[in-house]
Amino acid sequence: MRLLEVVLAAASLASAAVTPSPDEQVVYDGFKVVRVNVTDGLPSLKSKIASLAQTLELHSYADHMDVALAPSDVAAFEALNLPSDILDEDLGASIAAEGPLVSFNSIAEVGANALPSDSWFNNYHPYSDHLQFLKDLQSALPQNSEILEIGASYEGRQITGLHLWGSGGSGSKPAIYIHGTVHAREWIATMVVEYFAYQLVSGYGNNATIKGFLDSYDFYFFPVVNPDGFSYTQSNDRLWRKNRMPRSSTSAKGTDINRNWPYKWEVSGGASTNPSDEDYRGQAAGDTPEVKVLKAFTDKLAAGKGIRLYIDFHSYGQYILLPYGYTCSKRSSNDAKQESLAGTLQAAIAKPYGKRFTYGPICSTLYAATGGSTDVSDIASFPVCTLIGKRKEPLTRLLQYMTDVAGTTYAWAVELRGGGSGSSGFVLPPSQIRPSSIEIWQGMQALIPSL
Repeated sequence: MRLLEVVLAAASLASAAVTPSPDEQVVYDGFKVVRVNVTDGLPSLKSKIASLAQTLELHSYADHMDVALAPSDVAAFEALNLPSDILDEDLGASIAAEGPLVSFNSIAEVGANALPSDSWFNNYHPYSDHLQFLKDLQSALPQNSEILEIGASYEGRQITGLHLWGSGGSGSKPAIYIHGTVHAREWIATMVVEYFAYQLVSGYGNNATIKGFLDSYDFYFFPVVNPDGFSYTQSNDRLWRKNRMPRSSTSAKGTDINRNWPYKWEVSGGASTNPSDEDYRGQAAGDTPEVKVLKAFTDKLAAGKGIRLYIDFHSYGQYILLPYGYTCSKRSSNDAKQESLAGTLQAAIAKPYGKRFTYGPICSTLYAATGGSTDVSDIASFPVCTLIGKRKEPLTRLLQYMTDVAGTTYAWAVELRGGGSGSSGFVLPPSQIRPSSIEIWQGMQALIPSL
């Protein structure tokens, strides 16, 4: 096996602003990841954090916010006198610990077909190698698979997926439809989606259970649905979230693809109308190239044999999120079944490494209520609105679209494990790739037979 290390270009600045010009590279050396407790409401805390020019919000909940605190903002942050804990002393060091991107160029022979070596899951890789990995998977099961290029991103990259099917033939069964890395910095989602696909390809010819999965459903895997943003995280800014689409009358770039889907787009709360914000929803519903492409493909699946299960993989937080996000008062018509299935998934995920995922409707589950140092990742499940109150959170408007427009039977978002205490959350060392992938695969093996 030949591994070529691809080292990102050296940064020319000792520190840089969070939003760079096109030729600059963001450096997080010396940034501290800090968890700030909410004491007088999340909007008030967000306003205070926004006053820190170089500091980046990572995650926000009803009871706390995680931020990457720039060295130049330390004095101003301390002057705010906010109750907080340090999660990561040096974000730049944690990013370095992810290791250089590794170019992967070998395959191992399995039976009559060539299958990529599972050492792929030992490292992070350049975007171009992810495209080749999908092609290698397709080559390993050529009679039951195809590469899909469903349309171009803003910068012209094809949104690329892998379609797998069983004995019924292509497109003959309801779809299990999987997305990853809609938020560019969530690298672990890319690897977890690919691991899921890898297990189906490698097991179809020798595992009766896996063959049964593929004989019952058509599987569609899109590990990177935000290719421009993902590529940018590998060249300029490891923590970039949005796509790379510019807007007129502003120097800010990028739209949160999750907030851009054309359903309940106009509902206020949870998405920003400010192009500079990380959760910017766009100027109009569905006005990003990526959403247009994904919507067209989703509608095609819905008009065919339908979509039985959709999962949008994210990090971080350890959640299994069910509809709805735009309201806490509405529940899906099959809510009891969804809760039961989410419990099945949660229990199976916990078996390999003991990781506990919280499950429930997005609006009532995503944000933890006041409770001091309570770790919500260790809590099993909660009744409606006890975690988030009445906050409207459109993670994702995509899930609402999948449920109400595309008619998907089960449309979920799964927030994967993060770095936890001592790291930034989005930045996981390569040693976490395989465990995170294994626990999700364990969960999927329990979930799919129950759909």
